[in-house]
Amino acid sequence: MFVQKKLYCNTQIVCYNFKKDLRMAREEKIKNLRILELDRLFGSGQCLNASQLAKKLEVSRSTVMRDIEFLRDRYGAPLEFDKSRNGYYYTDTTFFVKSLMLSEGDLFAVSAVLPLLQQYRNTPIAASMEQILKKIAEMLPDKVSVDALFLNNEISFISDPLPIIEETVFYAVFEGINSQKTLQFEYKSLSRDTYTLREVDPYHVVCQKGNWYMLAFCHTHKNVRVFSLARIRHITTTDKKFSVPVDFCAESYFDTDFGVWNNGTAPLKIELEFAPTIKTYIIERKWHKTQCIKRQNDGTVYLSFMTNQIQEVLHWVMSFGSAVKVLGPEVLINTVAQEVEKMSIFYKKSI
Repeated sequence: MFVQKKLYCNTQIVCYNFKKDLRMAREEKIKNLRILELDRLFGSGQCLNASQLAKKLEVSRSTVMRDIEFLRDRYGAPLEFDKSRNGYYYTDTTFFVKSLMLSEGDLFAVSAVLPLLQQYRNTPIAASMEQILKKIAEMLPDKVSVDALFLNNEISFISDPLPIIEETVFYAVFEGINSQKTLQFEYKSLSRDTYTLREVDPYHVVCQKGNWYMLAFCHTHKNVRVFSLARIRHITTTDKKFSVPVDFCAESYFDTDFGVWNNGTAPLKIELEFAPTIKTYIIERKWHKTQCIKRQNDGTVYLSFMTNQIQEVLHWVMSFGSAVKVLGPEVLINTVAQEVEKMSIFYKKSI
């Protein structure tokens, strides 16, 4: 009975706090609207006292006085009281409140997200976002009060090293997809040192952890291939038009949980067994939308999921070293075994 009563009380507290947060958010929004309306009234040259403003805004006189002080303190509004006209007015008719109002929470969210742009520093998107943020900054008041906690360096982001993508390549690919025109460019594949001329019909773009890829029909190989935008140069848009096949399915060429590889095969069931030493690390994460994860009696962890990205899974599995054992499928077991054998050659002399 005591436990039930305690749980009931906790539920009441949670509900109360939730309602309180909603009410505060609503009040903040209404206050912002009042500030903008006061700015409009004073900006139009009107001279109004607190009682008149309270009637127009349908709030109390004390609320209006608080809003006037807020206008002065937060936005530095040139508000003065004229005794002869019995009202407040703007001494500078060119003044106006910049209408973008951000709370401390909003500013914190912006400051926390900014470092994430580092993931896109290899594309023109980073420069575009910087311009957008500059425009937002220009709309903010000259002085903004923010808790010092939000401005210190206690938040860090670590991003993968990324290849540079030429701006002309980035925009030409999207233009080709939009206009459905064939692209021509020089391309260097992962295992080659030289570039070869390619002509492709661009179908879809995939961004995998900051690496950008294009799914396109290659006129040379007569099938859909994956092209890294970072390994494209001298790109041009031709006058040749194309149509995307009705049966084309972009999702069949990549896995949103594991990545993109030049693979259009059917998904296979991946089965893995992880050592007890990393069981918490494995259990606390969601690795794949189709995953099945089980803690086993001997302390190991069983994980399975469906994907066609064998090459990407291979790289991921190898990152765990001896802490993981591949149970299936056979193709992955053999591939891992071959990689281990190749690696062992590098270290045989030193063992």
